[in-house]
Amino acid sequence: MIRSLMGATALLALLSACGQSDPGLNQTGANPDLPGVSQTLIPPMKIAKPVGWGDQTPTVPAGFTVTAMATDFLIPRQMLVLPNGDILVAEGRGGGAPALRPKDVIAGAIKKQGTTQVESGNRITLLRDADNDGVPETRTVFIDNLNAPYGMAFVDGSLYVANQDALLRFSYQPGQTRITTAGEELTKLPSRINHHWTKSLTASADGQTLYVGIGSNSNIGERGLAVEEDRAVVWAIDRRTGARRTVATGIRNPTALSIEPQTGALWSVVNERDEIGPQLVPDYLTSVREGAFYGWPYSYWGQNVDPRVRPQNPDLVARAMKPDYALGSHVAALGLSFATNGGFGGGFSQGAFVGEHGSWNRQDLSGYKVVWVPFAGGQPSGPPVDFATGFLTADGQARGRPVGVTFDPARRILLVADDLSNTVWRIAPRTAAASTAPAPVPAT
Repeated sequence: MIRSLMGATALLALLSACGQSDPGLNQTGANPDLPGVSQTLIPPMKIAKPVGWGDQTPTVPAGFTVTAMATDFLIPRQMLVLPNGDILVAEGRGGGAPALRPKDVIAGAIKKQGTTQVESGNRITLLRDADNDGVPETRTVFIDNLNAPYGMAFVDGSLYVANQDALLRFSYQPGQTRITTAGEELTKLPSRINHHWTKSLTASADGQTLYVGIGSNSNIGERGLAVEEDRAVVWAIDRRTGARRTVATGIRNPTALSIEPQTGALWSVVNERDEIGPQLVPDYLTSVREGAFYGWPYSYWGQNVDPRVRPQNPDLVARAMKPDYALGSHVAALGLSFATNGGFGGGFSQGAFVGEHGSWNRQDLSGYKVVWVPFAGGQPSGPPVDFATGFLTADGQARGRPVGVTFDPARRILLVADDLSNTVWRIAPRTAAASTAPAPVPAT
């Protein structure tokens, strides 16, 4: 087995030699440069080797400070701030789709090298930092025995949790630090195979509707389209009855959802397809429009046909909608949070923070950072700005990998979940931050 893996790695290195990207292409914004399709027997693959943070921390803009608010999580993914300021952290890993091709086996081995080795938490942890000094006074397991929880939302005294197989509702009493009663199943969520297992979640501006993002069961339909029923979609669910409808389709993997504060519109970050080149296809940030079809699997970035899909569907391609804003190819955007109530002020007043987990499927690494996308009038208004970097070392090793990002307007902080170092980072204006770096809070 070791020899076969070594042989596969050598073959991978040989076939990936032509997998470098073109630095002259601009792949962000409303009109990204799209090169020609480039297929290889085995696509370029490279993961950043984990090395840990040591005494380092992420790099943030001048005037900000960053501290490790808490460590030793069991794979932190997404976060939610409750009305009293308590922070909930969803922990875990889901999925389990079987490999179809030798490429899938190799890709699995490559990706595993760049992930944490701790066991899935399958829980939600609560952090309470009542005095906002960056050091939680309380840390408890808030809800245990979940099934790969990911998205969370809080509306009108109830906490909603998107497991990989169901949307649950929990009654919440202000200030409580643990929920032991079983959640009420509001609706089942598609979980057959679960190639993309994460179920993103947010509530509408009026709180009446819960939006759930459901990723595809394959890269481009290679498992057959029968297993793609109710996949690559965003659902709207009545939070009182559980009744649901499909808002958008062809949206390959909507990994995080958030409400744009000026317009009340739903937005998502989306992970696009692989295996047609290091700069195809750009992952993106987009408004999720009622009835829209975003191309998957038949086309990308509007009506650019993917030649691998059989049979083709020209009628669907003809109405495929372009996303609003490209983030770059294979950055693996997993976090989205809009600044509200003026954000941090200045250049960080209106816009969205995006957590980019980082590539595994190109030779020159992309992502591995948190970026800021400025907005004006409810729409992106400029190029992305690096907000938290340093997750990669100068020689391309990984100290961490950002996932969820959550802006807390009441405390003027940004929280970043790092599922490689199992840390929640706290970024704040220097005047509002703790004067000393907090010690990690042990689990209880």
